[in-house]
Amino acid sequence: MRSLALLAFCAALAGCGDARSQGGGEARTVESRPPNASSQHPAFAGQTRAPGAARSVYRTQTLASGLDSPWSLAFLPDGRMLVTERPGRLNLISADGKARVQIAGLPAVEARGQGGLLDVALSPDFAATGQIYWCYAEKGPGGSGTAAARGRLVLDGPPRVEAVQVVFRQTPKLASSLHYGCRFAFPKAREGGDGTFFLTLGERSILEGRRQAQRLDGTLGKVVRLNLDGSIPRTNPFIGREGVRPEIWSYGHRNLQSAAIDPSGRLWTVEHGARGGDELNRPEAGKDYGWPTISYGTEYSGRPIGEGLTAKSGMEQPVYYWDPVIAPSGLAFYTGDLFAGWKGDAFVGSLGQTHLARLVIKGGQVVAEERLLSELGRRIRDVRQGPDGALYVLTDDGGEIIRISPG
Repeated sequence: MRSLALLAFCAALAGCGDARSQGGGEARTVESRPPNASSQHPAFAGQTRAPGAARSVYRTQTLASGLDSPWSLAFLPDGRMLVTERPGRLNLISADGKARVQIAGLPAVEARGQGGLLDVALSPDFAATGQIYWCYAEKGPGGSGTAAARGRLVLDGPPRVEAVQVVFRQTPKLASSLHYGCRFAFPKAREGGDGTFFLTLGERSILEGRRQAQRLDGTLGKVVRLNLDGSIPRTNPFIGREGVRPEIWSYGHRNLQSAAIDPSGRLWTVEHGARGGDELNRPEAGKDYGWPTISYGTEYSGRPIGEGLTAKSGMEQPVYYWDPVIAPSGLAFYTGDLFAGWKGDAFVGSLGQTHLARLVIKGGQVVAEERLLSELGRRIRDVRQGPDGALYVLTDDGGEIIRISPG
């Protein structure tokens, strides 16, 4: 994507109004670098290095900057935003980004390494209950782990949350400050929800956690499914299995920092690989997604991961993977009307390659990929569709909220 002079100037200043970006024709592929695992091959056509999509024309506007490691954004019905900062602050920010106030009442977080205050989301019944959910790194016996809580957001007077309830704690806690995962997805949220939610959980990176990603007696490297109050849905896949955690939905995951429900109501996730092997998955009940037995890519040292396998019977293949990695965080499916050509497309933030990936999905497969915002050079931590139909992203390094609208 080509940068315009104004866009580069605005990017340097980190927030001087609007900037416009456009591109030319389709690229042969969006990835020109050689893979780290050059001897590995995709399991099916289109599983990696999709053709480039026709370039989009869009405008960017920096609404706010100076946030400290912002991690997640959620929109209130009136257009105001809830934005988490990893050190432990939850902010209420005006729709135009100009006013910001901290929300009181959250429990303490373990703000160390990759830990801290992470995802935030409105309950599907927010209009009736005022409930919001957040997940965070929690300190405890043995180290730390991912926890999820909910509370009633009160905006009458100083903003605060009340009646806070911890609805989930990852087990076991480990002496690691890495790979917390921590994204929510609420099925059928636009229609009031089905009374459940999904939560993604990393395997904490260290060898002890990695070994447990495919074990079913703990919740490391898992997607879990819970009722809104934290109880276990009766329709979960491992209900009644002795020695198996009943909240588990799927397993064999590494570090999932992206989760969303598509327009058809299906759960999708994106997880970090090591040196190669970022994965887009569609987790289904009771299935094993392979980590660490199978993976595309290599260890950070360049050595094979385990036996270097990319496939094994009984383990699921990713819908799509990246090698080299993009370091993904945040996922949203576009359902708005501002960008007619984006309907149904998935958008994934890239921390490592500093862009927003647009994935064109047809028949459950990625058929094209476009990389937006590369000209800004920002680490994209989260992406959300706003109530106005625009896309909004959080930047990890600039601490910005950037609005993307048609050019």
